[in-house]
Amino acid sequence: MAHYKLILAYDGTRFLGYQKQGGKRTVQAELETALKSVGWKGTAVLSAGRTDTGVHASGQVTAFDLDWKHSLDELQRAINAKLPADISAREISEAPGGFHPRFDARARTYRYEIFGDEFRDPLREYTAWRTWPVPDCGILQVAAELIIGRHDFSAFGRAMGKGESTERIVWDSRWEPASEDGWVYEIKANAFLYHMVRRIAFLLVRAGQGRVSLDDLQKSVLTGKKILPGLAPPNGLTLVKVDYAEDTQEFGFRQT
Repeated sequence: MAHYKLILAYDGTRFLGYQKQGGKRTVQAELETALKSVGWKGTAVLSAGRTDTGVHASGQVTAFDLDWKHSLDELQRAINAKLPADISAREISEAPGGFHPRFDARARTYRYEIFGDEFRDPLREYTAWRTWPVPDCGILQVAAELIIGRHDFSAFGRAMGKGESTERIVWDSRWEPASEDGWVYEIKANAFLYHMVRRIAFLLVRAGQGRVSLDDLQKSVLTGKKILPGLAPPNGLTLVKVDYAEDTQEFGFRQT
């Protein structure tokens, strides 16, 4: 029996989130069905986190135990053969027996994509937020930099458990051009609160549209004071990477 680390990519459009929910179509349920076809006897796979309905991933990390007598390549192919077209097993490796995708994670990176258009674009709106008026890209970048650092992010999300800390460390927060009229926001932190990335993306875009001042945004980061309610829609969000101890990187801030 070996312990495996599996990296998944999926289009979240037609899933009711990652986590199992009875008989509903979720990423976890589809993965576990595929694993049972190759001899998995477990009750639940481990995962780095739970993505919401409509949220995508290119680097979701899962783990499971399996008695497999063949190569890793054959296991990856066998799993992919049983997964639906909107999920893919991108990488697989053996992991230490105690490895836990969530509790061993050192950092997570998300991306949020937007594009500016007054009218609907059906070919883009499953994976990006159409924003109008077009936000000022210079203000977007300045606003993103206000998020960096160790802060109490209670104004931007909630902890998963009652009484848990809402302090997080954000190492990177920046926008990059993705197309002639589109931008991608990338944020990297030690962990995230529930809805934190979508809340931040919403406020950054509103700042770029002149609906939130940079001063008010900064005060919200520093004091926890909530401003302008709202969330960016889930379809623009993608979990792209989860870092572990073996991923040697300089994050810019030291965890304590």
